[in-house]
Amino acid sequence: MSITRFKLVFFSPKESTSKILDHLFRACPKTLGNIGEYERCAFVTRGTGQFMPKQTANPTIGSAGQLEFVEEDRVEVLVSDATSTREEVKQAIKELKNIHPYEEVAYDVYKLEDLRRHRFILCSAHTY
Repeated sequence: MSITRFKLVFFSPKESTSKILDHLFRACPKTLGNIGEYERCAFVTRGTGQFMPKQTANPTIGSAGQLEFVEEDRVEVLVSDATSTREEVKQAIKELKNIHPYEEVAYDVYKLEDLRRHRFILCSAHTY
């Protein structure tokens, strides 16, 4: 049976990343962050995020109407969906929203293709 895999990508203030990942790995141990014989796998990249809260917002960082720049982490983790119902992905997003400090959590979900089932002809580019 083939397992559908997704990549969950989210952004968090650098001070919160470890706490968020620890929570996600405890809440979803069988479906999140597993690659082969390894568990709790994630890729974290540091960068600068920007946002400006609207007047009706309740920001964790910054003030309404003021452009804010925050040192954040881009976090990437795999989510395995053995049932093909996407319930595992929905659960991971629910847990992310529960633990994340931001009022609005920025995240993306990508469906991954299993290339082992396909035949490819590899081409290389040459510069002359």
